[in-house]
Amino acid sequence: MTMTAEKQQEQIGATRGVEGHDYDLVQELARRLRFLWRCDQFIANAEKDTKLQTLWRDLKRQEQDNVKRLRQQIAEEVKKNCF
Repeated sequence: MTMTAEKQQEQIGATRGVEGHDYDLVQELARRLRFLWRCDQFIANAEKDTKLQTLWRDLKRQEQDNVKRLRQQIAEEVKKNCF
């Protein structure tokens, strides 16, 4: 990497709105919400395969629990003024 490119790279991430662990929580929540958004379509797509529908429904329930846990953790972080 050239000296100019290295200089430009030095500043990446210097300004951040939240701590890394809080950013990770928000990113993970968004990822899991996107999956939940698609679950009903996956279930509909498997209309002729009850075993596959059961799999998608089970995964959806598990993901709803994961989303709940992430939201609770984010709420705790907010109470600690971490955001």
